[in-house]
Amino acid sequence: MKKILLALVVISVTISGFSQDVKYGVRGALNISNLDFKPDANFENKYRNGFAFGGFVDYGFSDTISVLAELQWSAEGGKDEDLRADYLQVPVQLRFSLSDRLTIGAGPQVALKTWKSRDGFSTFVISGLAGVEYMITEELFIDARVTYGFTNILDEDQVGLEAKNHVIQFGFGIKI
Repeated sequence: MKKILLALVVISVTISGFSQDVKYGVRGALNISNLDFKPDANFENKYRNGFAFGGFVDYGFSDTISVLAELQWSAEGGKDEDLRADYLQVPVQLRFSLSDRLTIGAGPQVALKTWKSRDGFSTFVISGLAGVEYMITEELFIDARVTYGFTNILDEDQVGLEAKNHVIQFGFGIKI
């Protein structure tokens, strides 16, 4: 974990040294999330509606290519109380501007669980994400993202059962 955080800091410092345009901002989002179980769950697994919020830094390399690094808190998992999973996340996206207003991006996301009371969930998870952003004005934007977990969110104690988060986010934010 320390190695991953150190690598993210080194990458951020390196990128900031070469960047032409740096923008900061805040973002909030509505989540629709659930868990994919393998083998299939033998109970009703409903979607959870939640929210996410955080801040970001967008490092522009050129007019069309940038890297967006974010720190966000997100409420995820399933609807049932025992399946809820809240995380502190660091999504990093390589982004391409298709026009002055439209940008697409994709990249990895690392996350740490933010609760102690619930056993059975692993502390650290890795996901992939893809998204699209539309600038309403020079500062205000809306976006949509899809994330899918690469790692099992359940502890190894849950023998024979694997669960991965998948989330759809509809966000809004402001660039400063």
